[in-house]
Amino acid sequence: MAETVLVTGGTGYVGGWAIVALLERGYAVRTTIRSLTKADAVRAAVGDPGDRLTFATADLMNDGGWDAAMADVDYVLHVASPLGDETSKDPNALIIPARDGALRVLKAATGAGVKRVVMTSAANAASPASYAENGITDETLWTVDDPKLPAYRRSKTLAEKAVWDFMASYDGPTELTTILPGAVLGPILSADNVGTTRIIQRMLSGKMPGTPKIGLEVVDVRDLVDLHIRAMLSPEAAGERFLGTGEFVWMREIAAALKAGLGVQAKSVPTRELPNFVVRLASLTDPSLRALTISLGRRNRHTTAKADRLLSWKPRPAAETVVQCAQSLIDHGVAA
Repeated sequence: MAETVLVTGGTGYVGGWAIVALLERGYAVRTTIRSLTKADAVRAAVGDPGDRLTFATADLMNDGGWDAAMADVDYVLHVASPLGDETSKDPNALIIPARDGALRVLKAATGAGVKRVVMTSAANAASPASYAENGITDETLWTVDDPKLPAYRRSKTLAEKAVWDFMASYDGPTELTTILPGAVLGPILSADNVGTTRIIQRMLSGKMPGTPKIGLEVVDVRDLVDLHIRAMLSPEAAGERFLGTGEFVWMREIAAALKAGLGVQAKSVPTRELPNFVVRLASLTDPSLRALTISLGRRNRHTTAKADRLLSWKPRPAAETVVQCAQSLIDHGVAA
């Protein structure tokens, strides 16, 4: 009988690809969604899985449904992110949902005695306060919580700290591993969920006047899911953090890769790099740019040597990922 893996957030970008990968590997998959009305859309996005995909109704913001979702589950991939208010000036609008949602999943999993929980954190939970600092960061560094940091970055750090603190006092069979990805890009599964590929969508649309001097550690969503599954199965992964960042590329290099890989389809992609002061001025009136200003001219990077050494994980080149991401957006009719 196939082992069962619970994937949180089946309607999400990473969640959908996790379902695809697990079904391809022969697992039975149960996924949480906030409403069963979304089940048909998930089934359509991941392909026809027969009878190995089932659904549980559960919300990261509420206790109800989680014990039932964990029943007879062998592993949990907690890849969902709670719907905090990213527009709020109160950082707790993001921090509290992220922290409480992660603890809600972990408490239900340990209560059910699952073998291992693999939780998605973020690379910026293992970063220096300023990306302007030179250096290569590994998993031994924890981001120091600072009210001056963007709320999203704080929420990821505090949520991961909370689950490790919980496990420090837990005495039971369940193991925990956390994965810290970089900028997650790659193909989409449906036009209804572009996930974190919006940055490529904006570049294709021509709505960006130029590229900010920001570097991204691009990881393909398919490689990220592969890392989660390797961490789920490897004995060496128990109790460990793994950075899942990919190749570091500047935005202008992403633009160049799109131009080279897509030709005329990338005719609206901007190639001019914007001066930092222009981006900072624009951020005064565009809230979506404010969180980016901390990364302008970024020097700090992360290493995935640990994932390579313990899990034999190697991400694909960034150019391949961004071109396939863009082509997928075009094919689904959501590039504009």
